[in-house]
Amino acid sequence: MSKFSQRSYEKELMDNLDCGGEELNHTLNELKTINKWLGGNYVTTSGIAKLVKLKPQETYEVADIGCGGGDMIKVMADWSRSQKNRFKFIGIDANRNIIDLALVRLSNESEITFEVQNVFEPGFSDCKVDITTCTLFTHHFTDQELIDLLKSLREKSRVGIVINDLHRHWFAYYSIKVLTRLFSKSKMVQNDAPLSVLRSFSKRDWERILNSAQLKNFEISWHWAFRWQVLVLI
Repeated sequence: MSKFSQRSYEKELMDNLDCGGEELNHTLNELKTINKWLGGNYVTTSGIAKLVKLKPQETYEVADIGCGGGDMIKVMADWSRSQKNRFKFIGIDANRNIIDLALVRLSNESEITFEVQNVFEPGFSDCKVDITTCTLFTHHFTDQELIDLLKSLREKSRVGIVINDLHRHWFAYYSIKVLTRLFSKSKMVQNDAPLSVLRSFSKRDWERILNSAQLKNFEISWHWAFRWQVLVLI
């Protein structure tokens, strides 16, 4: 059986919620550069734009789940300034070290706040927001964990959910493996970047998972470079 025929559940180094220090800082900087090079950030902002068009409001509160060092939430905040709507952003991550780093990095962003919170803890969905986003976050979970996560996000979101994650494909895997070996100085990036592709999704995976979570009003689209955009309208 091909290694690409089904999702890998092998843990990434970054899955350790206690990871921190200079290695984590360096890893996050490299991942920011990789995502910028490969154009994946647009998948999230265009997804928000679609939901805004479907359900227009003057203001939106957006929670970025698994926000990491705040790179994607900064992209969203920059994008939001070009919109006629007003946006407020909340970054949520279970790793306190990462949140502490994000607070320093984005200390001058008044419309962004951060919270240390585990999405699987009771009460996560009690505080509602308009839109929840997940960028390169959902592949960290098993199918069953992801089904539970999606149900929780549905309860937390008033308008919809935007998911931006990888397409499990041999070309994506070998490309990122070569690129990180040549250009990355982070052992975490060299290990986790190719593994994240193996842990990611086919379109059939997404259809099965979304249906199992009893989410019916969804749209799945493919974007360069090997990204899935999953929109769920609440």
